[in-house]
Amino acid sequence: MRVERLILGLALILVLAAFGRDRLDQWIDATDLPPLFAETSVELRDRNGALLRIYTVADGRWRLAVTPEQVDRQFIDMLIAYEDRRFYTHSGVDLRAMLRAVGQAVWHGEVVSGGSTLTMQVARLLEESGTGRWRGKLRQMRVAWALERKLGKEQILQLYLTHAPYGGNIEGVRAATLSWFGKEPARLTPAEAALLVALPQSPESRRPDRNRKQAEAARDRVLDRMISRDALDPDTARAALSEPVPASRRPFPALAPHMADLATRDAPEALLHRLTLDAPLQRSLEGLAKAALNGLPEDLSVAIVLADHQSGEILASVGSAGYDTGTTRQGFVDMTRARRSPGSTLKPLVYAMGFDRGLAHPQTLINDRPVSFGRYAPQNFDGAFRGELPVAEALRQSLNIPVVLLLDQIGPAHLMDVMRRAGTQPKLPGDQAGLAVALGGVGLSLTELVQLYAMLGQGGMERPLHWRLGDGAQGEDRILSPSAAWQVGDILAGLAPPANAPARRIAYKTGTSYGHRDAWAIGYDGRHVAGVWIGRPDGTPVPGAFGGDLAAPVLFEAFQRLKAEADPLPPPPPETLLLATADLPQPLRRFTGRNAVFQAAPDAPKLIFPPSGAVLDGANADVPVKVRDGTPPFSWMANGKLVRAGVYRREITLPGMGQGFSHLSVIDAEGRASRVTVRIE
Repeated sequence: MRVERLILGLALILVLAAFGRDRLDQWIDATDLPPLFAETSVELRDRNGALLRIYTVADGRWRLAVTPEQVDRQFIDMLIAYEDRRFYTHSGVDLRAMLRAVGQAVWHGEVVSGGSTLTMQVARLLEESGTGRWRGKLRQMRVAWALERKLGKEQILQLYLTHAPYGGNIEGVRAATLSWFGKEPARLTPAEAALLVALPQSPESRRPDRNRKQAEAARDRVLDRMISRDALDPDTARAALSEPVPASRRPFPALAPHMADLATRDAPEALLHRLTLDAPLQRSLEGLAKAALNGLPEDLSVAIVLADHQSGEILASVGSAGYDTGTTRQGFVDMTRARRSPGSTLKPLVYAMGFDRGLAHPQTLINDRPVSFGRYAPQNFDGAFRGELPVAEALRQSLNIPVVLLLDQIGPAHLMDVMRRAGTQPKLPGDQAGLAVALGGVGLSLTELVQLYAMLGQGGMERPLHWRLGDGAQGEDRILSPSAAWQVGDILAGLAPPANAPARRIAYKTGTSYGHRDAWAIGYDGRHVAGVWIGRPDGTPVPGAFGGDLAAPVLFEAFQRLKAEADPLPPPPPETLLLATADLPQPLRRFTGRNAVFQAAPDAPKLIFPPSGAVLDGANADVPVKVRDGTPPFSWMANGKLVRAGVYRREITLPGMGQGFSHLSVIDAEGRASRVTVRIE
């Protein structure tokens, strides 16, 4: 039956030839060609060109764009030698080959060799038509002639390399080499090239993962023919015959799934996305993320971001421990971009702003004591108070009260402004920022926190992070002074690292949000910055979770996977004030705030009875008074007139005063005074 079809096909060619060249030309020129360029897979590549991720086309096939220049020339030569030796000379249909095929079929009583050219195979692939019926063969011949008039040989070859079937849902030589050999087609062994030549002839029956023996036999026939046609050295061919055929398909690259989805949403028309990520580092940190959750509750997730704070390029971004949707970890949620409470990780920024404004110095003493701001009374995490201690130590211990005292002087709105100027978009639960912002009362993403610390690592200069290669616009806004940024980094570098991690290599801060919902660790060295988040994607508490216990070890491990040794932190800028507490200027020795000059000294006299505003009974009666602190002797005045002088006692009575309001004052030996106003009925 197949012989008859070949004879019919040849007869049709002869009939067409009888019409004459002009008629044939008109017939070919009137050919309605199929679409020449089908959809190819969207690809994402890392900073060095390595594949990160590939998406299938709409019909679920792996079909990757390719040019002949990207393919090993040995394979192309072998393909042409085996399939279509006169490819570069015929006009789409090789009449000599067809006559030979018909003659062999008649002689042997079966099809021995095909007469289809590569151009005819391209026609069949573009139209997804079969080869069995003579009408189909004629259509392929007509399309092949038309293709040759419209396209060059290299373009036709490119179409074949893009559309040739290689088993299952694999189309094109690039998808084939990635699937069967785990590599690009630029360099192939003779055995690999021969297998790729053989597979498209019968892609399903010769699939190596299902019919390995048939695949091997087909490959060996290609190698034998190459020897017979002097296209391959016999010794090279014999070595290729001993090379095993792959037994299974290899998975396509699937790194950075969340970042890949973000890139395709950002530019949905692009077929190629070049990212700043580093594929080996991304793979390593994805493995680290999975390892970090070992032994933890099954519904916890983790996210890691690592960037170069000098260039702003994100080198790795891990949105979860796994992209699957079938587990309780909700791995499809990209936690690098989810807004959560940053806990204590904003405290370094508050202190840096305080240093910048001259409110404090790392060695300034600050009083960790009970305080209240209206109805807001911040508490330390453990409920204890440390009294006076240096600001640097207050930051290292992550105390809450000192940083709130400092933010009260700076103003929460200024903190929000600095975060926005640094390129983040903090979200407030209410309309106005309050003092609780210093303790995490604001929404930020992990990527935004890493960007804030990148700014600190860059000496206070704005450092926008980016993930698309070539988008390296550098921020030029100075957010903090170099000395303030360095002072904070020096304090954070002095934090004790996790067990077995090197000391003073990384300036880092941990954080735990209210209710143990989020565990954080953010840090930087002289070149890179990284952040880690661990928690539940739905925001429910994780009892007992602390940033120092869960996230910090992962942060340090991420740096170690990036490089053997951390880049050194920079030296202090020349203008940095490096002094002990006792050597600081008087206003910086103790934190008192901007209004200290208008406030009474701690040991100044205080008229504690009667309290100001008190209503006393009995006009012209003696009025008991009491003073605390101050230096005796005291002088007492009533309504501007001296009543008693040279008094060493702290409790006395003043002569009766008339009905109505009276102003009582006490002045100590150093001229310091205290006043109250009372009303006598």
